[in-house]
Parts: sequence; structure tokens; C-alpha cells
Amino acid sequence: MKERLQRWLGRSETGPVAVKNDDMDRISPYLPPDRRLYCIGDIHGRLDLLEELHGMILQDCAGFDGSKVVVYLGDYIDRGAQSKQVLDLLIDQPLAGFETVHLLGNHEYAMLDFLRNPDGVGAAWLSFGGQVTCLSYGVGLGKIMMNMDLELLCEELEEKLPQSHLDLLNSMSLSHTEGSYYFVHAGIRPGVPVEDQETGDMLWIREEFTKSRRHHDFIVVHGHTISMEAESLPNRIGIDTGAYQTGMLTALVLEGAEQRLLQTGRDS
Repeated sequence: MKERLQRWLGRSETGPVAVKNDDMDRISPYLPPDRRLYCIGDIHGRLDLLEELHGMILQDCAGFDGSKVVVYLGDYIDRGAQSKQVLDLLIDQPLAGFETVHLLGNHEYAMLDFLRNPDGVGAAWLSFGGQVTCLSYGVGLGKIMMNMDLELLCEELEEKLPQSHLDLLNSMSLSHTEGSYYFVHAGIRPGVPVEDQETGDMLWIREEFTKSRRHHDFIVVHGHTISMEAESLPNRIGIDTGAYQTGMLTALVLEGAEQRLLQTGRDS
């Protein structure tokens, strides 16, 4: 684990490893003093992993007397079998003593879009994870959802969706800023100031962002694009490690200039 984290951080036993990148200015990592931030990647209905990671976070911050914040990068639902239960946990059992930020992911956006306009986007949402989410609410049990009347399916979901869940989904932010870090679900459009980013890019962008070497005004922390290991680059940090498939849910821990990881499914 120690060697893997050193590789991820670009360090060796003898000190920092120089990053040769003439096209990019490095933003210095920074959080205000006496503040620690835990950023959690895409959960996708894996209640078991979220419970495990919450336990790791509470153990990690024991004895820390500063302010603590947890930022969730979105995609709480779909694909994994316990989407409803994940939202239940976030609402009913938040991490005690933490400020909490819930960012909107493209899967939550698609679910809200389905509730607003089932005939317009329903089939698309159902095809990339929505069926499993519906089943977690007891919706569509024993039915072939893709052949159902989408209006009826939407009505059933509305009946069984707790108001607290809808309130949480509607309250989610698109981005969050702390120190030199900018947190967003998918990423940003390179060359566009963060205040001018479009919702579609913040929720859905992939290669145009992940392959860019451009300098941003912040270190962008994001999920959405799966990598088998967390990615630490001078302009971005990606922490979607495909939890619903791999069993590895990742939290990035930030304090001062320090960056480290907590992950389920890893030996310590």
C-alpha cells in the first residue's frame, strides 16, 4: 500500500519526483489551516462500500480537532443494487461533526429528468442504470421495464420515492470550491473559466477534459470517468475507481498541501 500511494503521489523515498510537463503550470495544493476534506467518488448503489468507507473516514479523523468536510462527487444511484439505501444512509446517518457537500452526478440528473419527462428520456435512463434504481424502490418488480408504459412507471416511482430523497436530489450542487481545489462530477471544459462552465460538461464531459494538459485555475477533483487506480495529475485528480464493479470505493483526503487516499478493498 505504501509503495502504491507513493507512485500515485509521484514521490519516492528520497523526495518528490519532478514532473516534466512544459505545457502545464502546476497549481500548488492548498487547503486552509485546521481543515481536512474527504472527497468520495462514484458510489453507484454500493451501500456496503459506502458504510465501510465512512467507517474508515471516522477512524482516520479520530483526534483531529480542526473543521472537517466531506464532499460526495455524485452518482450515488444506478448500477449497484442499493441505490435507495445509499440515499437513506446519506440522509439519515450523515457523518457526525462534518460539513457535507452533495454534488450532482449525471445519473441523478437523468433520474430527475425522467421524473419531469418520462417519455422524453425514460428509456435512456433505464438503459444505463435506472432499472436497478427503480427496483431498489420496489418499482417495476416482476415487469420488463423497457416495454412498460413510461408514464405509469414514472407515476409508480413518484409514489414510492420519499420526499426526503427528492429534496436531496433537488438540493445537490454542480460544483464546490475549497482552497486550490475545484470539485465537480465529470470535469470542466478546458479553457473556459469555472464560472462559465455549462451544466452538460460538468455532468458528462470525458476525453476533452481527461486528456487535456491545459492549466486550470484550480486542481479539478472529479469522478465519472473510471480508472482502475485513482489518477493524480498536475491539473486534475480522478477518483472514480468503478466501485460497483471493482469493490474499490475511493476517498481523497486533503489537508494543507497533503493528498492521500482511503480505499475499500485494499490492504492497509
